[in-house]
Amino acid sequence: MTAPIIICTAAFMLAAYFVCGIPFGLVVAKGSPEHVDVRTVGSGNIGMTNVARAAGGKAAGKTFLLDMGKGLVIMAVARFGLGLASGGGWGAMSAAGPFAPCLSLVFMACIFGHIFSPYLGFHGGKGISVGLGAGLVLLWPMALSAFAIFLVLVIPTRYISLGSIAAALTMPFLGLLFKMDPVASIFVFIPCIVALWRHRENVKRLATGKESRFSLHKDDSARKGR
Repeated sequence: MTAPIIICTAAFMLAAYFVCGIPFGLVVAKGSPEHVDVRTVGSGNIGMTNVARAAGGKAAGKTFLLDMGKGLVIMAVARFGLGLASGGGWGAMSAAGPFAPCLSLVFMACIFGHIFSPYLGFHGGKGISVGLGAGLVLLWPMALSAFAIFLVLVIPTRYISLGSIAAALTMPFLGLLFKMDPVASIFVFIPCIVALWRHRENVKRLATGKESRFSLHKDDSARKGR
């Protein structure tokens, strides 16, 4: 691997970390009619589910699109830039190509930026929405398959956490199924494990039947600190 590729990979990882660290859930909830700090509501998480609890469905939808979009955009820019640096263009950065580990490192930086946001004292969300957006550029069949698993579990149960856990758990294996380079898959596996770790409290609540079901309506009792 050449020096320009290594330098570009490091630069795009840094960019991905700072771009994906933008806490859109916090911004959207504060900008909603409720002007609420989502960190003080419900689980305190800045993701779509807690934003729905704090500020309703419209704010949750904006949060999902922005979180997914930041991962998708920075990954697309990174894939284009790394393709130019490699001399092989967009196709050279395919998940099965020789430079696949470079792009999967940027994918990892996207999720780490969201989970360990530099703007929130290295606290943040759980990485699922941004992982979907970034994954669509890295290997879209993998990302769409993981999203399908998410929907299959969430639609009948309304447990966002259950679908998120399943998506994070299966994504690395889906990558291998769709011919991802084995070394590149390591850099998908690592952030997915971290995302699973971020769901550890959800796992406990699911196991004890205390997990909240997703709703597009504001939860006033949660806002009062239930």
